[in-house]
Amino acid sequence: MLDQTTTTAFPRLNRAYNTVFRPGRLSLGLVVPLETYADSAVPNMACHIERAQLADALGFSALWLRDVPFNVPSFGDAGQVFDPFVYLGALATATRDIALGAASIVLPLRHPAHVAKAAASADVLSGGRLLLGVASGDRPEEYPALNKSFPDRGMRFRDSVDYIRAMAESYPRRDTDHGTLSGGIDMLPKPAGGQLPLLITGGSQQSPDWVARNGDGWMTYPRDPVAQGRVVAEYRQRIAATGLPDRPVMQSLYVDLVADTGAPPSPIHLGFRSGTGYLRQYLSEVQSLGINHVALNLRFNGADVEDTMQTLAQEVLPAFADAEPGSPGTPY
Repeated sequence: MLDQTTTTAFPRLNRAYNTVFRPGRLSLGLVVPLETYADSAVPNMACHIERAQLADALGFSALWLRDVPFNVPSFGDAGQVFDPFVYLGALATATRDIALGAASIVLPLRHPAHVAKAAASADVLSGGRLLLGVASGDRPEEYPALNKSFPDRGMRFRDSVDYIRAMAESYPRRDTDHGTLSGGIDMLPKPAGGQLPLLITGGSQQSPDWVARNGDGWMTYPRDPVAQGRVVAEYRQRIAATGLPDRPVMQSLYVDLVADTGAPPSPIHLGFRSGTGYLRQYLSEVQSLGINHVALNLRFNGADVEDTMQTLAQEVLPAFADAEPGSPGTPY
């Protein structure tokens, strides 16, 4: 197991990053849409704003949106349907404290200037509550529709990260494959905390060393405890080897919460069905492995979603209360 009790503090980037991610601690978020749609690729998005507001009021630390440009049948999930940046803007005005995360923007399908401006706008409009997950993409069918090449997406991903980083500077100068920044023009607004928190998803067609050097955190998937502990430790060892400050790690988890609090786990897609007792046990274990945030996905949940959110808030969140964000209005 990875002992994080002596881990140095994470960088301070914006309100969301500073409160969601804490060394040695675990916070809990939710993946939108906040509804069950196990039998369909497309959610109905009923009461979606009201449920986002409920998540905010109940004390969940983050809401996570996905970037799904096209409904690809083989992928089987249209996400929240709405464009992620438009939806981030809507949620920025509808919520108060909860972090707003993208998990993740597919950089090779978008020009980085548009990503940088949209993300900084959402960050400023939300008062520094944006977390920008980025990825190289895993659905080949989308690329021809946008006249993009799938095999070279790794190179374009790296170039996009460099471009987006440059946008935080005043009148930046860069020569990139996406364009030349001459130093004679600037992009506004600037991110609320000075830079956008960029969380790299998986490998994103990059070397592990590149991921450790260039991300403000790492987004990964659930694994068995031995494997998860190993990959988290390896990630942090690579960061330490660069001389950079430590970075957070987060993972996703599908859950189907049943009424019997003592119900043992049974597997579902990238997660499990269980009672709250086992869920608390699992989350405590991944916290001890060095995971700093878990994004819960309720797509396959059998019970009423709002009831499940209430149950999670009453029976699971308190066990990790020290990891949850601070009081409303926590400064950058």
